[in-house]
Amino acid sequence: MASLPEVFPGYAELHCLSNFSFLRGASQPEELAARAAALGYAALALTDECSLAGIVRAHVAAKQHGLKLVIGAEFRLQEGDKLVLLAPDRRAYGALCGLITTGRRRAKKGAYALAREDVARVAWSGLLALWVPEAGKESGTVHVFLQEKTWTVPDFLGDFRGRAWIAAELHAGADDRAWLARLTELSRASGLPLVATGDVHMHVRSRRRLQDALTAVRLGRPVDACGRALFPNGERHLRLRARLAQLYPAELLAETLAIAARCGFSLDSLRYEYPEELVPAGETPAGWLRRLTMEGLAWRFPAGAPGPVRELVEHELALVAELGYEAFFLTVHDVVKFARSRGILCQGRGSAANSAVCHALGITEVDPARMSMLFERFVSKERNEPPDIDVDFEHERREEVIQYVYAKYGRERAALAATVICYRPRSALRDMGRALGFPPAQLERVAKTLSWWDGRAVLPARLAEAGLDPEDAAVGRLLALAGDLVGFPRHLSQHVGGFVISRGPLAELVPVENAAMAERTVIQWDKDDLESLGLLKVDVLALGMLTAIRKALRFIGLEDMRRVPAEDPQTYAMIRQADTVGVFQIESRAQMSMLPRLRPENFYDLVIEVAIVRPGPIQGGMVHPYLRRRQGLEPVVYPSKAVEAVLSRTLGVPIFQEQVMQLAMVAAGFSPGEADALRRSMAAWKKKGGLEPFEARLKQGMAANGYAPAFADAIYRQILGFGDYGFPESHSASFALLVYVSAWLKCHHPAAFLAALLNSQPMGFYSPSQLVQDARRHGVEVRGVDVCVSDWDCTLEVGSGGQAVRLGLRMAGGLAESAARRVIAARRFATVDELARRA
Repeated sequence: MASLPEVFPGYAELHCLSNFSFLRGASQPEELAARAAALGYAALALTDECSLAGIVRAHVAAKQHGLKLVIGAEFRLQEGDKLVLLAPDRRAYGALCGLITTGRRRAKKGAYALAREDVARVAWSGLLALWVPEAGKESGTVHVFLQEKTWTVPDFLGDFRGRAWIAAELHAGADDRAWLARLTELSRASGLPLVATGDVHMHVRSRRRLQDALTAVRLGRPVDACGRALFPNGERHLRLRARLAQLYPAELLAETLAIAARCGFSLDSLRYEYPEELVPAGETPAGWLRRLTMEGLAWRFPAGAPGPVRELVEHELALVAELGYEAFFLTVHDVVKFARSRGILCQGRGSAANSAVCHALGITEVDPARMSMLFERFVSKERNEPPDIDVDFEHERREEVIQYVYAKYGRERAALAATVICYRPRSALRDMGRALGFPPAQLERVAKTLSWWDGRAVLPARLAEAGLDPEDAAVGRLLALAGDLVGFPRHLSQHVGGFVISRGPLAELVPVENAAMAERTVIQWDKDDLESLGLLKVDVLALGMLTAIRKALRFIGLEDMRRVPAEDPQTYAMIRQADTVGVFQIESRAQMSMLPRLRPENFYDLVIEVAIVRPGPIQGGMVHPYLRRRQGLEPVVYPSKAVEAVLSRTLGVPIFQEQVMQLAMVAAGFSPGEADALRRSMAAWKKKGGLEPFEARLKQGMAANGYAPAFADAIYRQILGFGDYGFPESHSASFALLVYVSAWLKCHHPAAFLAALLNSQPMGFYSPSQLVQDARRHGVEVRGVDVCVSDWDCTLEVGSGGQAVRLGLRMAGGLAESAARRVIAARRFATVDELARRA
């Protein structure tokens, strides 16, 4: 293979679609990059249709394989023209993003609309244009096309002086020679040079069957009814350079290299710039963050911050300044400040949230004195990883926060990150079954036997249960196609609250499109893409328990969670008895069964409680060892001092996601970058696989450092157990605070807690009737709905033995709030009959 470059001509593929051209492309961006590198291509242009949604994944894969990636997109204009635009530099890239945004924003979700004049407007930017003539689009023959006397080169290509080509796409058809001759004549007449392109839809020929099936799904009919809509052969894959040399003249192949050489832009050159209005005139980001932090410390500690807290703040500020992340913390602080000014309860969590700086800024209520986590574990100069802070807001009032962000920065500078909705076994089976012509009722029977946690494969046993023979050839094809499709993107959806905010127009950084929800726009990249490029997002999330806590605190006259006494013995006694109906996170039966065994006595015990009843620790076999060690039934032993430093706070058992990453570094010799790759694979392996290389690396590294095979096996089982469910310690700490506050309210103010929970429905694990029954068992007087007394919300009244809860009209089934408000407004009339007539 070393002689390939000398024997065969060089080539760069300039027209290639991935499966982010939904229901067209039949290969992942990573597969295309790996295959292009293996074939010795000089470059690969990923040109999904009016989209850059898959470009980050292609960028990461191309770097791994040493392949040059060219960034572009394919467009079908309203006049019928088909063209590919490539971005040679940053200016052209910004124009490409803007063009995609224009097309997407003027159409409904999933569609776009662009005309020749739109393309002409971006010609100034330096974009390269490849016009793709199509031979007899309706009939599929060259001959009809040759009879179209009016067929001419689009006028707008004249604006791309010296930057426009005619794409010659040959796919071993019977008329290739005639078609190439016609394009050569057209090139001579127009002065536009010819270049070879492949219109690639798959990385290998064997994906043709899947590509046909995807086409059938897109058209809404079985494959055997698609006719000429299917490609006539399997040539639209990344082909051997020897094969290309047989099809194309050498000068057309050489032209691909010349075009690729002009494209020097890489996503690595993108630089995120924060909004300027975060920092007042005359201030620097570092100075302004320091000032706000010191003011926050004075607010948090009126008598003066303890020495260790001040030292921690200085340490964190120095690290933030070194990495240049001040603006991120200022952005989150600004959003939180707005929420607090409106009385909206919020709580930060995430990799950087549980820090002294965030506590001082009011982003989190978790006191650093109650936790022992290290800031470097989350904002690491070794990993050079951007910080991550999720802020939960009251679920009833989060929209106010979202609209504040849009109003402050404008829709041209703020948008939500995307979430890539991928095929899982059930949806893959349904779509591929319809494409193959299986009866819908039969497919539905099979689909109902599958669950989302079944992993990648559609199990033959499940097919047999539904009456299908796994040995049948047609069923075998269904299994194979559904297996290939699992993990493929289906469409882009909006992230639950991850905002990207920029200094300049966001559409020059990444394309923006409409979401399905009105008044929402999303960028075309998801959170993993943003992480890969080091771009930061601010998560504005919703949490029902915050709504309930805020309402309960108002009932009892407390301003915020800071006023709740810490480490209350009665609260912990109630928790140990598993008396936790309605309490955040620890109200499920699994949590209730754990509480008497774990017996929480302090805040950190709650942190562990939140994290331990999760599929990761359970599937990894870590729960029982932890409980035995906590109860003194098993000695706490560590295979080394390094491992003890990582696991001492959890008695030698890895419970948190961060601990698994740390173990990989200290015990197996992983670099910070490798540990981060492990973290990403842990989060994705259920959908995509890919953990297998880490197993050998982990076990070999531990063996080389003297650790027993049994220890290495246990750690790897823990990693597999985490899968999609790895729970970080930082998130657990923030949740634990809400556990404690909600438990304290239930313990000391049960009536207010019940009324607040009922007024915050729908939320939680229990129905309103179950919450009422539990409160009555605890001696709370609950009075029924009274049309002459009840408000819309549940309220507190003076009862015989304390406060009583009056159920609100919201508890009356089928009664709309508007009707209830009319009842309340008409209540001054004396009789119920008169009230009913008036309301």
